[in-house]
Amino acid sequence: MKRISAIVLASLLAIGVAGCLSAPFQPPSGVVSVTTAPLSTEGNWDVGSKKGEASSFSVLGLYASGDCSIATAARNGGLKKIGHVDYAYVNVIGIWQKAMVIVYGE
Repeated sequence: MKRISAIVLASLLAIGVAGCLSAPFQPPSGVVSVTTAPLSTEGNWDVGSKKGEASSFSVLGLYASGDCSIATAARNGGLKKIGHVDYAYVNVIGIWQKAMVIVYGE
């Protein structure tokens, strides 16, 4: 029984950490989180005069909708050249989650 519990715990931990490994910077998270961080460390970091955003959301992990792609964020901000990309994440006890991509440029 202890071995099965250890395997289940290790599996859940691996699944939970897997998403964190893909971002260049993972801000702290909690039961209620509102964080922003760079999506990419590449590029010229030119913030520019324009900003575009795109988002998606999830309710209870059962329903998710939206388009938080870089292309949609650029289109929403009227950008032709992207200088920098951030992401923002909001989590309320896992009940409601929102992911946003924020692009800066010209």
